[in-house]
Amino acid sequence: MRLASRLSLPLLLTLAACAQPTVTTTAPPAEQQLDPELVAMYAELPDGDVTIPAIPPKWLSERNKRREVDYWTDEKPGTIIVDPFARYLYLVEPNNRAMRYGVAVGEEGRGFSGEATIPFTREWPRWTPTQNMIKEDPEQYGPVAGGMEGGLQNPLGARTLYLFRGGKDTFYRIHGTANPWSIGQATSAGCIRLYNQDIVDLHERVKPGAHVVVLTEAETGKGTVPPGTPLPPVDYAETLAASNPGATAATMSPGQ
Repeated sequence: MRLASRLSLPLLLTLAACAQPTVTTTAPPAEQQLDPELVAMYAELPDGDVTIPAIPPKWLSERNKRREVDYWTDEKPGTIIVDPFARYLYLVEPNNRAMRYGVAVGEEGRGFSGEATIPFTREWPRWTPTQNMIKEDPEQYGPVAGGMEGGLQNPLGARTLYLFRGGKDTFYRIHGTANPWSIGQATSAGCIRLYNQDIVDLHERVKPGAHVVVLTEAETGKGTVPPGTPLPPVDYAETLAASNPGATAATMSPGQ
C-alpha cells in the first residue's frame, strides 16, 4: 500500500532534526559468512523509477535483520515503538509479536521521547538543510541550500514517516538512509534511520494516523520480556560488536 499517494498534507521542507550524519566510518568488517536469507532480504530492490542498491554484505548482520519477535505491550497492533538506546524499532502485531527493525540513531533521535502520531508519509521525499546547518558546514550543505530532490543520495532515503504531537510537527522523522554502515549505531546527527529496504517494508505496513511511542533510556528493553520480568541490561559494547564488527565501543556510547 502506498500511503503517500493518498495523502496531500503539506510537506515541511526545512528539517531541523534529520541531517545527513557526519561520515566517520570505521574500517569495514572482515568478510563473514552470511545467511542466504539475510542477503536476499537486502538485495537490490526495484522501486518505481529507482532501483535501491543491495546492501553490501560487509554492512549486514543477523542482529539488524528484519524479523518477527516476541514482544509484550499493551499498545495496539499497528503501533510503532522506537527503542533509541537499543537501536531497534518495533511494529506491534497481534498475540504478543512485533516486526523488529535495526535502526541508526542520531543525537536528535536520542533526545526525543514520548508519544506522537504519523499523519502522513512521503516516498522519496525532498530535503532542505536548515540555515544553521549551512552556516556551520557551508562546504557540505551550501551546494544543496536550495533543496535536494528525492533520490539515492538524499539523507531521508526511500521513505519518510513524519511525527506530529498535538497537531504540530515534532521535526522527528523515521526514514531511510544512504549510509547502510550506520545501521545499529549511534551517529552524530539525524533521527531514526533504517536500511532503505526496511523503510520500504515498514512504510507498506503503516496505517494513516499510526501511534508512535519513543522509549526513554530508562525504558530500554521494555516489551522484550514478559510483564513483571526485570528489564534486561543493555550491553552497548555487545550491541556494537553484533551490529558492526568494524566499529569501536566508543561509537556506541549512549551519550555520544
